[in-house]
Amino acid sequence: MNEDGSRTHSPVERLAPGVRRLIAPNPGPMTGQGTNTYLVGERDVAVIDPGPAVDRHIDAIVDAVGVAIRWILVTHTHPDHSPAAPILARRTGAALLGRPAPTGRHQDATFHPDRVLEDGESLTTEEFDLDVINTPGHASNHLCYRHAQLGWLFTGDHIINGSTVVIDPPDGNMTEYLRSLQRLKTFEIEAIAPGHGELIRDPYAAIDWIIDHRLQREDKVAIAVAAHPELTSHELVARVYDDVDPALHDVAERSLLAHLEKLEVDGRVARRANRWSVGGS
Repeated sequence: MNEDGSRTHSPVERLAPGVRRLIAPNPGPMTGQGTNTYLVGERDVAVIDPGPAVDRHIDAIVDAVGVAIRWILVTHTHPDHSPAAPILARRTGAALLGRPAPTGRHQDATFHPDRVLEDGESLTTEEFDLDVINTPGHASNHLCYRHAQLGWLFTGDHIINGSTVVIDPPDGNMTEYLRSLQRLKTFEIEAIAPGHGELIRDPYAAIDWIIDHRLQREDKVAIAVAAHPELTSHELVARVYDDVDPALHDVAERSLLAHLEKLEVDGRVARRANRWSVGGS
């Protein structure tokens, strides 16, 4: 609170008619400047990814929208995207929509949707339509939302600006992630509104870049396994991610494991006692 009793929180940015953004106060190596919370609509509002359970961020959402929130949508249940959702729902009476949290680490078990969203359905008001697109990969319960009138795609952590996302098995799956990216290219998209970072105005180029980057990394993984058989993912990470700050190698190892598991499914590598070799060896 300020000395005069007013609240201090991030400003509300108007990105387009009927679309506003607030940035949650959770900056960091994995979240950039913070999680983007989007407010869609003016009369019946959909809040997309209300973020972590930080009181001043929740206050900012309520101050911006009041009680006009109709839906609270989450893209997935990682702790930087969904913990504010049930708190905001209790304060406003809005419905929680999304998919339940899977079991495992780094999941927000507090999120219990009032309605489970299915691929292909639409949320419709007099102002806008939001199409639900199932995009597993970064998380098994990940959804993207497409604003039909603007052609904007709200991507959560499926696509972020300025970096690639971690694919963390067992819930993260590289095969599904690449398949979901390819599928997005079949939709009409004018811009990407990511969960972290600024708007992406050249969406198909961004999608192609991520796919190419992941496949180049996959080839690098396969080459490293062939050159250094019988190593663990921990032993491989410095060879495969030699272009990444060693301080981030623990995180990079999670995506390395996702690449290895994809290559295993493809028959290109084999695992024995968590040591990796060329497939069939």
